[in-house]
Amino acid sequence: MSQKIKTHRGLLTLNVGSSSIKFAVFDSDDLSLALSGQITAIGGQTLFEAKQHGGEPAKDHRFSHDWADSEPPQNHAETIDWLVQWFGEQLADSSIVAVGHRVVHGGIWFDSPVVVTPKIMAQLRELEPLAPLHQPHNLAGIEAAQLAFDQAIHVACFDTAFHCHQPFVKDCFALPRHYYEQGVRRYGFHGLSYEYIAHHLETEFPLQAVGRVVVAHLGNGASMCAMLNGHSIASTMGFSALDGLPMGTRCGQLDPGVVLYLLQQGMTEPELTDLLYKESGLKGISGISNDMRELERSDALEAKQAIDYFVYRIKRELGALTAALEGLDAVVFTGGIGEHAASIREQVLQGMAWIGVELDEQANRSHETIISTRRSRVLCLRVPTDEETMIAKHTQKLMSRGSYEGR
Repeated sequence: MSQKIKTHRGLLTLNVGSSSIKFAVFDSDDLSLALSGQITAIGGQTLFEAKQHGGEPAKDHRFSHDWADSEPPQNHAETIDWLVQWFGEQLADSSIVAVGHRVVHGGIWFDSPVVVTPKIMAQLRELEPLAPLHQPHNLAGIEAAQLAFDQAIHVACFDTAFHCHQPFVKDCFALPRHYYEQGVRRYGFHGLSYEYIAHHLETEFPLQAVGRVVVAHLGNGASMCAMLNGHSIASTMGFSALDGLPMGTRCGQLDPGVVLYLLQQGMTEPELTDLLYKESGLKGISGISNDMRELERSDALEAKQAIDYFVYRIKRELGALTAALEGLDAVVFTGGIGEHAASIREQVLQGMAWIGVELDEQANRSHETIISTRRSRVLCLRVPTDEETMIAKHTQKLMSRGSYEGR
């Protein structure tokens, strides 16, 4: 028999991605973590795992579910329904008083978290074409949670908010100005991750926190951000989550002429969307997989070429972001690949002595926090990100303001 989650006033965070759902339950007063987990490979070989926190780490209770005897959820809607039912069973003695949601795109309207109202949901739906791989799933998570926890306050936290309010020249494209006024501009993404890293540096590495930092959020979605004094001044992602680095299945930077050519060749808009979002990146180049672990295990030339291109683009963007910062004090690796793939970190930092980087190979292989040598002029770090904690902090702040209007 599984153990019940011990928190009386819970704050739930939901991070609904393109193929996964991450969640956590915090105490709404002190933000102590009671539960964390995720459902991955939605629509495929769906996996569920969760862990109860609060006791001795070695004795933390773990949850799992095996769909061997039944059909797993086939899409996000079914997965969310299953998860809500599971919450109902595990949180029977608790009340969820607030739910914080990760929303990828806030457009030009939202530069900070907001309490979700019907009007705001309508505005967020208008942004679905700008993030078709994420926004619809984000909003489906909000709707399901509103039905399940109808007495709770629901807060939307935006991945674009951290990059707001940059100067015009860092925000625009060289298109007729009226497109900029309509919202065709650089938004940047992964903002909740970058915001967490900025706060972490402020606490653990205060000297670098006020300096010039490049953060590489490397995972199935990948981007890099230049931060000055804890604020974003440039990002590799732009108008959409397609730009910049190659990703698991997304193309990264692409000459617009390629899109025009494919349209001229008769490709439809849905086919083009599917190509750029789901069939490109590491998966497209290798023809094998979007999973970096599988590519590193492979002996195929195509796998090596995919990794080489991924590393090359990271190195190139590191140089560009260093130029935007006019110098560099620290590099931070985070995200699934950034945290776990020592070989990728090593390849990225090799040959970067010209900007002051000297890698400590042993520290890097051991996945230590500081992976640069004492002689390195640039501090190189490996820092696990925590978007859920960032969402929880934003949600708690709005709760404390009594922002329940329109719930």
